[in-house]
Amino acid sequence: MSVLGITVKWLGHASFQIRVDGKVIYIDPYEGTYEEKADLILVTHSHFDHCDTSKISKIRKGDTVIVAPEDCARKIGGEVKSLKAGESLEVDGVKVTAVEAYNYKRFRSPGVPFHPKGLGVGYVLEVEGKRIYHAGDTDFIPEMKNLKNIDLALVPSGGTYTMDNPEAAEAVLAFKPKKVMPMHRWDTDPEEFKREVESKSDVEVVILNPGEELTL
Repeated sequence: MSVLGITVKWLGHASFQIRVDGKVIYIDPYEGTYEEKADLILVTHSHFDHCDTSKISKIRKGDTVIVAPEDCARKIGGEVKSLKAGESLEVDGVKVTAVEAYNYKRFRSPGVPFHPKGLGVGYVLEVEGKRIYHAGDTDFIPEMKNLKNIDLALVPSGGTYTMDNPEAAEAVLAFKPKKVMPMHRWDTDPEEFKREVESKSDVEVVILNPGEELTL
């Protein structure tokens, strides 16, 4: 196991850099500064603020493994792996499992959700005995209740296109990770989310500013 543990840096919006044992992993690279090349890139769905092809091109190297849904993979080009919910792959000791992420109560127009089921995913990463869940853009969906033994959950809480603070808190209380970090926050108050979660559970809420990091 790495002496330094696992470092999770919030880059802003839904963008994260995870560093472990010399490997660099990015999830939804869009906001923030990207100086280090990627060993693994995970993209949750094809919206421009998640599937940013310019950022992906900047951090991609010859042996970078990219995992993205098919419509995003077509935008990226080259070799890209796609996982449907329930499917897994392992990359250099990092197990990646896709899970459901979708809207059923937030709509672009009548009957048309912002994030239809089947087009986007969340991911559970298993590395060095830890499980990290990136929820993607999603409502509180029934499948979240099946999440087990999550060490760190990264959940959207900004509302409009995803869960808002109360709904994100409800979701977290349903699967009780050890730690949770709100993301995709827009201009909402993360302290509201923190109060709701910590008053009703032992889950630790971690609030970061863009560029700050947490070590697991």
